[in-house]
Amino acid sequence: MKTINYKVDADGIALLTIDVTGRPMNVMTEDFLQDLTAVVEQFASDESARAAVITSGKDSFMAGADLKGLVEDFPQRSDAAEVYAWSRRLQQVLRKLETCGKPVAAAINGTALGGGLEICLACHYRVVANQPKTVLGQPEVQVGLIPGGGATQRLPRLIGIEPALQLLTQGKHLDPAAALEAGIVHEVVEPGQEVAAARAWLLESGDAEQPWDKKGFRVPGGAGLLNPNSVQTFMFGTSLLQKMTGHNYPAPIAIMSAVYEGTVLPMDTALDIESKYFTKMLMDPVARNMTRTLFISKGEADKLVRRPPEPPQRRVAKLGVLGAGMMGAGIAFVSAKAGMQVVLLDTDRQKAESGKDYSRSLLQKRIDRGRMDGGTAEETLARIQTTTDYADLAGCELVVEAVFEDREIKAGVTAQAEAVIADDAIFASNTSTLPITGLAEASRRPAQFIGIHFFSPVDKMPLVEVIVGRETGDVAIAQALDFIQQIRKTPIVVNDSRGFYTSRVFSVFSREGISMLAEGINPALIENIARQAGMPVGPLAVTDEVSLELSYHVMSQTRKDLGDAYEATPADVVVNQFVNEFDRRGKRFGKGFYDYPENGKKHLWPGLAEHYRLAAEQPQPAEVRNRLLYAQSIETVRCLDEGVVTHPADADVGSVFGWGFPPWTGGTISFIETVGLDRFVAEADRLAERHGRRFAAPDSLRKMAKNGETFYGNANAVKQRPAA
Repeated sequence: MKTINYKVDADGIALLTIDVTGRPMNVMTEDFLQDLTAVVEQFASDESARAAVITSGKDSFMAGADLKGLVEDFPQRSDAAEVYAWSRRLQQVLRKLETCGKPVAAAINGTALGGGLEICLACHYRVVANQPKTVLGQPEVQVGLIPGGGATQRLPRLIGIEPALQLLTQGKHLDPAAALEAGIVHEVVEPGQEVAAARAWLLESGDAEQPWDKKGFRVPGGAGLLNPNSVQTFMFGTSLLQKMTGHNYPAPIAIMSAVYEGTVLPMDTALDIESKYFTKMLMDPVARNMTRTLFISKGEADKLVRRPPEPPQRRVAKLGVLGAGMMGAGIAFVSAKAGMQVVLLDTDRQKAESGKDYSRSLLQKRIDRGRMDGGTAEETLARIQTTTDYADLAGCELVVEAVFEDREIKAGVTAQAEAVIADDAIFASNTSTLPITGLAEASRRPAQFIGIHFFSPVDKMPLVEVIVGRETGDVAIAQALDFIQQIRKTPIVVNDSRGFYTSRVFSVFSREGISMLAEGINPALIENIARQAGMPVGPLAVTDEVSLELSYHVMSQTRKDLGDAYEATPADVVVNQFVNEFDRRGKRFGKGFYDYPENGKKHLWPGLAEHYRLAAEQPQPAEVRNRLLYAQSIETVRCLDEGVVTHPADADVGSVFGWGFPPWTGGTISFIETVGLDRFVAEADRLAERHGRRFAAPDSLRKMAKNGETFYGNANAVKQRPAA
């Protein structure tokens, strides 16, 4: 067999070793499912085998389904009956395994997730090695799916409904000790002893019947409408899930429904219930969206799919950071944490030390939470050298400037740094809005000048946007991406333009919300609908976070640069009023669209009602939602048209991980494909007629809709087209 080795020893114990060739980690490929079916049949009928141990030939046990193959197969799976039949395969073979009359033990030598853990749950005994990085869990919900190999039925029967639902609906991972405490595994042993421990149980006791197949079995803690614990769990759980998901994520409710229905039925019928919900989720575009963007595209970005192939990899040993404000301090922290020596430079020693204090504070929090020991924290902090002397940048392979968004200031620090660093060093700007090509004019070597745009707070935000200027060379791109991989962030690569990709489209979201305020739409409606749609915060709140002062500065600079070409929006007037008339500049200043009392929760400024009187007729929630989401997606299409973004996957990853576009959509481009290009264009036309030309569908989108094309379909066609 290609993926499973079968061997029976002198004691009659069959060792089934999973080893999916060509994969660094075992996953459930088509070959594996075929082999598993065959090997279970072989074991069940093999008179020489009286028991079995299932283990892995790799460092981990199994990561679950081949999600990339699953997504690529979506277009072919349009018939529910076909999907249902496909989804039953794993269930049926695992049911055969646990009811064949022979005891089976799982020797879990590393991480077991998704279908990998479901194989273990179908075994009669589970032993896990106490490896530091080993985790067990059912993370399917995180990509819009539910378990399809029996976990929604076996876990509740094993540990009870409430603890099972907490794991299933949140996709939690447990380390070996926590899995033992939860009752998911029976034994934790030292690494390398898991097969021996599994064999010992088989030889000594080896019960071949699962608890749920024994006469008189009851779900721990109770199940069904007549059990008060069960009723309370589902009643409060449903309310909590609706609050958390905003009705945008169907998988958690499907999990709860499968558990609720299945736990009052015999196991075989219950598994059929799970398959029906699994089929429904697999055919839902939310699963396609989340799997493609959150797992596949993000994984490819983490592996540097956009890296030019020729320049050799070069790790940064010494990094220079210019500016010790919040951004510079954050960059210094994540880089020192990754093992780099960091030179943190500012105009005076006190500012530089204050930037280092930021790292000190973050490290102390990790110590307090048990996530880091004091010695490691001291070593990390010692890697940060504060200075005011540019000469200390000598030896830096990369310098990142994070000074104020002013061209003259940036030009000055560029010249001073380049006078010191080596000829092959890379200089990067952390600007969020100023075009890189223009900033590179201050450089004596523009081929080595690049944009590396971090998001705040740097230690928490996963995305980094790499901006390629007109003269930026492949070496600079490659080494910027190598650096981002070193600090374990997710990069996207975009071409230079005003606001690049993320800042440009994100600003559309905030401007649309502010424009609605100017029109007299209730600010609470604007904010609440944005959050219900899946945005992390409303457009007014997020403008306060980045500061109205910064918005005003960017607006003024853009107006100055573009002159007559600048297109004003109703938001411009509001931002100008808040900064220059109301002196309400954002959260950092204690007041903006919201008030921020010292001893209380933030709340919308009551003065909004006075200055922006409510319109007599308020829009329907769907109208507000569409304005916010469509505006961002339309601007993304313009970015693709202009070559700012070159692949729909970068647009989707950037929108979800950069500014929090709703993950259920898969990103700004996947949102268009989910709506359907024809329907999206029709709604954009309606919005444009009612609210202005900013909603006008680009000609490229109209053409694609007319031709029945999709963004990902076109991108894949280009990728697969043979060379001329």
